[in-house]
Amino acid sequence: MNKWQEMQVFTRSMDAGGFSAAGRELGLTPSAVSKLVSRLEDRLGARLIHRTTRRLSLTEEGRAFYDRCVAILGEIEQAEEAVSELRGRVRGTLRVVAVAAFTRAQLLPLLPEFMARHPELRVELRLREQAVDLVDEGVDVALQASEEVTDESVVARKLFTNRRIICAAPAYVERHGVPQSPEDLLQHNCLTHSSFAHFNDWEFVDERGSRMLRVSGNLEVNSASALYRAVLGGIGVARLATYLIGHDLRSGRLVPLLTDYIHDRSSLLIVYPHRRHLSQKVRAFVDFLIDKFSPVPPWEMA
Repeated sequence: MNKWQEMQVFTRSMDAGGFSAAGRELGLTPSAVSKLVSRLEDRLGARLIHRTTRRLSLTEEGRAFYDRCVAILGEIEQAEEAVSELRGRVRGTLRVVAVAAFTRAQLLPLLPEFMARHPELRVELRLREQAVDLVDEGVDVALQASEEVTDESVVARKLFTNRRIICAAPAYVERHGVPQSPEDLLQHNCLTHSSFAHFNDWEFVDERGSRMLRVSGNLEVNSASALYRAVLGGIGVARLATYLIGHDLRSGRLVPLLTDYIHDRSSLLIVYPHRRHLSQKVRAFVDFLIDKFSPVPPWEMA
């Protein structure tokens, strides 16, 4: 096995989180991946990975080697992509990080169409709620809420307005009634997000100006998708994006509350590193998303 292949097996083992996952992606057995990494360590005369029964972690030498390998493999991939682009082909690996709830609800159903259009393209998709460092993590494109994007060095294009509506299940409304004002929510069971404190500060804008209300309840979760399921189950009230609940509002599975206070100050952004030359794979993905979700996304058209 040449040095390029050694680097690929080593970095894939760390990115995938284990030898078994890396083996599945590379078409190798877990034992073969482990032996290749051990052989690499023997050749370098240094331990690169701490191995436990639960996970792999990099040693100090391993981190230094990993960072250089990622850079080198990236250069090789870009060189191959440059040739492919001259021939009008979209190929290589597209690394995408996206908001988990949006990905499950809207992006994944469309992904087969995108990949069928570009059969030579491999997509690495990671679901995440937190902000991402595109350059350090080797990410090509991120889909993030506008309030989570603080890096001014990246390109950020608005995909759509991320409207959020306060809602509850009919069963909850029957038991507890309909809040008539924002302050009434203090008497309701408002479900909260544990990963972002600001998610639980609900803004209300009217003739009195803008004010924040910190909500609380008996259930706190770290996932918008889990909040959605809890609201459907009648546990309480939540403020959720219309890309999650649009069809439920239309069908009556959820009831909109305080509709004079729909939050529309957030957007979902397409974010990618600021490069002089935008690769074909990134351009293809961005164009696909713009076509599907801009300027008005499908769930807002009913």
